[in-house]
Order: sequence, then structure tokens, then C-alpha cells
Amino acid sequence: MTKRIRAKHKIDRRLSENVWGRPKSPLNKRQSRPGQHGERRVSKLSDFGQQLRAKQKLKGYYGNISERQFFRLYDEATRLKGSTSEHLIGLLERRLDAIVYRAKFVPTVFAARQFVSHGHVTVNGRRVTIPSYRVRINDVIEVTEKARQLPLVLEALKSAERDTPDYVDVDQNKFIAKLTRVPALSDVPYPVTMEPNLVVEFYSR
Repeated sequence: MTKRIRAKHKIDRRLSENVWGRPKSPLNKRQSRPGQHGERRVSKLSDFGQQLRAKQKLKGYYGNISERQFFRLYDEATRLKGSTSEHLIGLLERRLDAIVYRAKFVPTVFAARQFVSHGHVTVNGRRVTIPSYRVRINDVIEVTEKARQLPLVLEALKSAERDTPDYVDVDQNKFIAKLTRVPALSDVPYPVTMEPNLVVEFYSR
């Protein structure tokens, strides 16, 4: 289970943004940051502060993945030809837990990590329990028979809270999803503005 499962709303309040666009976010009722000094005025961020904030927001969105994992993805993105920031987003969206979330098999990114860890997902017929598993184009991601009747899954599929992006092909009747292409930043349905270019600047200092 992810270490942030109980404190995920603090990420919203600390960053002063509804990172996942959830209607239950406390930010919808209270705009202050967490803690006893949360009501204080926030001073203007420096360039470093803006870069750090962009990194925290992107990390937090994908279930608050560890710094080590996040830096490895950045490092891999720098070795690919083209835009490092675009490659970073593509690598994040190819995580198995991200695909499970995009396919609407679960309601949140945090639930997706737990769902995969508990063995409820197969890739090309083989059970995979690693949330960070790298999905390839046209891999078949399928919910196991036992997990298909879980209330969590049924409620998520019926939810009108978010749509499935066009780079993930989903058959809800068969509980199957495929990644049809690696998305660009503009393709990803983030509820808030993500700035991977600032993340690249943060690590390349």
C-alpha cells in the first residue's frame, strides 16, 4: 500500500491546487495550506521554488512516487532523442498503474497502485504486481476474473467524473485496455497545468 494513501489530500493543500480534480478535495472548501500556519500569506516563489513545486506536483499526481524512481525516469528521458519533458510525460504515462487509472478500472491513482500490487491485473496474460511496470504499445492489460466484481471497479467504470483518453483503448465489457500510442503532454488529461519543462530545469541545475 502506498505510504500516501491517508495523507494524499495534504498534497492538494500544500500545492494549493486540486491536483487530481477530485470533488472531495478539501481545497474545494478551504484554500489554506495544511498546518497551524497555513493561513499565512504565501510569498512569491523564486525560480528554484517554482521548479521544485512543478516536480512535487508531477510526482504527487502519479501517486507520489519515490524520488529515486522519479529521477530514474528523468535520467532515462534525457537519454532519448527529442524533448526531455515530453519523454518524461510519456514514460510516466506508460506505468502500469497509470494505464489502469486511465482505463477507469479504479477511481484514483493511489487505488491503481494498490490494485496492481494486490495482483488484480495481468499484462499479456501474465499477472504483474509491479505498479511501475513499463507498458508497451498494444500490450493487453486485463482485470482478473475475481476482481471484476469488486465494487471499486464497478463504481469507477460507471463514474462520469473523468473520461478515458484517446491513447488508451478500453473494452469495458471485457475489462481490457491497450496503450495505442505514447502520449504527448497535450494529450494527457491533467486537471491542473503540469510543467515538466520546469522539472527538467530543476534536475539540470
